[in-house]
Amino acid sequence: MRILLLVSAFNGLTQRVWCHLREHGHDVGVELAGTFDEPRELVAAVESAAPDLILCPFLKHRVPEAVWRKYPTVVVHPGPVGDRGPSSLDHAILDGREQWGVTALSAVEEMDAGPIWSSNVFDMPAEPISKAALYNSRVADAAMACVEEVLRKVDDGDLPLDADQCLRVVPDTGERPLLRRKEFEIDWAEPADVLARRVAAADSAPGAPADVQGLRVCLFDAAASEVETGAEPGTVVGHNLDAVAIACGVGTLWVGYAATFAGRRGTKLPASRVIEASRTPYLKVPDALAETSYVRDEHVGYLTVRSYNGAMYAEQCRRVTSAVEKALTEDTKVLVLRGTEHAFSNGIHLGVIDAAPDPAAEAWENIWAIDELCLALANADQLTMSAFTANAGAGGVMAGLCTDVTVARDGVVLNPYYDMGIFGSELHSWSLPQRVGTQRAETLLHRKLPISATEADRIGMISGVGPRDMVAFDEWLGETARGYAEPATLATMLARSAEQRARSKPLSYYQTVELAEMARDFFDDRNGFADLRKRFLSKAAPEVTPAKLRFG
Repeated sequence: MRILLLVSAFNGLTQRVWCHLREHGHDVGVELAGTFDEPRELVAAVESAAPDLILCPFLKHRVPEAVWRKYPTVVVHPGPVGDRGPSSLDHAILDGREQWGVTALSAVEEMDAGPIWSSNVFDMPAEPISKAALYNSRVADAAMACVEEVLRKVDDGDLPLDADQCLRVVPDTGERPLLRRKEFEIDWAEPADVLARRVAAADSAPGAPADVQGLRVCLFDAAASEVETGAEPGTVVGHNLDAVAIACGVGTLWVGYAATFAGRRGTKLPASRVIEASRTPYLKVPDALAETSYVRDEHVGYLTVRSYNGAMYAEQCRRVTSAVEKALTEDTKVLVLRGTEHAFSNGIHLGVIDAAPDPAAEAWENIWAIDELCLALANADQLTMSAFTANAGAGGVMAGLCTDVTVARDGVVLNPYYDMGIFGSELHSWSLPQRVGTQRAETLLHRKLPISATEADRIGMISGVGPRDMVAFDEWLGETARGYAEPATLATMLARSAEQRARSKPLSYYQTVELAEMARDFFDDRNGFADLRKRFLSKAAPEVTPAKLRFG
């Protein structure tokens, strides 16, 4: 089919749908709804595209009647059948729902009120996770299941059902209002677990506003602790790396990220860079906010790295490198570097860079630090393995490719690099060509378009794809890693890696060439990195849909 993706942004879910459709032989184009000043301009663009089907996996704009009356138009709504409104996930997290869902429905005059093409229900995590993390994991998986069913039904000539004909697994919520920032206000007299849920519902936007030490801030990335300090609610009582602990009416709230809030919200930064906590005690952080954790299973070691929204600033890269080096001292045979269900890594931290007194110098420190992580993985004597448990981009992808074996969870999307005005480093000029060949590597780096884990496996960029379900993937990953730890397989893999490195120039050569290019991008700003970085952080809408996303 000729399928148009009408969306508000080419976000992770849209990219996943785009990859899936293309890999299944469909002709796919994208139009960003926010780039049109008038509805008639959008209508004209759709008519010019002449699609067989319009899919809207992420759409905040209204579809003009002239579009949905003429073309089958299916909107993916992040709520179960019967739910309506723009703050579905916010409400679901705040209400402590045990189950939630995603619905694919026809666009009609009323938002989220059309006939139902597909619905998919999932269990909510036992502990509250951020709205962004929920969207990028369970919601995205459920949305893909809906899209796949829509395609089957359209192909078979089936029609959607009226909502009253659909089984309601989740009780009706009806249409609920947009939740604005003031409705996430933090009252420190409340229990920490209540506040953690509120922060989660507002993360990553709009953020939960709070007063801390006389400073007006927005809070993100929080977890509750039952520890009682006896301090006045709202008092900063501890820190751990960049996380800050604040006393509540009951328990303690740990905050990983914060932003200043003076009329407008500032850039999200590690909390200790916004909230002064250096004179407080160094306390144990809740497991949910731990930056790294290491688990050993006989001959295999698993190092899990957690980075908020995938961004890793210089100091964090150095800490992760130290954790890798420490894990490599264990008498294991295989080291597995993995992310969480919600994020792997997207490389350097644009927010910390932009907020620095000298952004170019901070970016330079950041790229050096992530390169050191890549070198630690590439030079390891043990067999190293990376697992893309969630979407990855830029330096996060390339860091994963520096290990001997790279695998991914089904549904993961990889963005080798973004249009950010920088050449890229992370030893990509060594790792990518040796996996996919020089010509294909150049194509991937030049086009700067996402690819799915399935496509990455097909072209040899990664070594395997595990199940989509996270529990099943963890089991698959364990079996795979233990297989590589078998003596015969291990010897073969180590010999192969040694041979590849012997055929290559020294890794310092690739790093030197890459950093020479990056120096010009950072300090001379030859490709507009400063402006592109600011536009990315402010979520500035593009003025036009990039030509590479349109049909043809």
